[in-house]
Amino acid sequence: MNSFNEIIEKVKDIISNESETGKVFDKDVAAELGISQATFATMKKRGAVPYKELMEFCARRKISINWIFFDQSAGMLVEETEKFFQIKYFANVRASAGGGAEGFEEDYETVAMDRLLIKSFYGNAISDEELKHKKIEAIHVDGESMEPTLKNGSIIFVDRDQKDINREGIFVVSTPGGLFIKRLNRKADGSIELISDNHLYSKETLASSEVQVVGKVIGEVERL
Repeated sequence: MNSFNEIIEKVKDIISNESETGKVFDKDVAAELGISQATFATMKKRGAVPYKELMEFCARRKISINWIFFDQSAGMLVEETEKFFQIKYFANVRASAGGGAEGFEEDYETVAMDRLLIKSFYGNAISDEELKHKKIEAIHVDGESMEPTLKNGSIIFVDRDQKDINREGIFVVSTPGGLFIKRLNRKADGSIELISDNHLYSKETLASSEVQVVGKVIGEVERL
């Protein structure tokens, strides 16, 4: 994977075409990524890559994320490597933590993520062989009803194989009102409660036939 400085130089090259002088500075990159100059300076000092902001930058610009991170096209990462794990990133899909959101579309980009990061979502209690068969996708959180657990605007990672709502956790569900991110509780009559972590939001009860479990939320990347 490219270093922090190598990644930022790529961003500078992209936005330099829009500068009258052709010169781009760190403050310009910070503004383009929606990060304060102070935070950007701290990240640069630590070499901490702003994954979420870069993913959104690439989505806006229709640029390959893998080119930014690895100097590779998506096609060059079809074969799984020992270090990386591929996920589908749906840049235009928002699952609502509040009032419903649009469903999944076919417009996605395959992103190579550090395998150790993905394994950490499972508490490192998953083998490489088990991970190889996982179907993990990334989408955005839209709304505040799951705060403070999940922040509005963050990117969440969804394990499409985990759909057992009898196990504790947060799930993405498809309903007649759209996609929701909620805790779920199956009631005695078979109906399902959609429960928010933000207590300002009331529970909602739907018939089981109206709730299709998409998958379980296993991780999150927050906006800085």
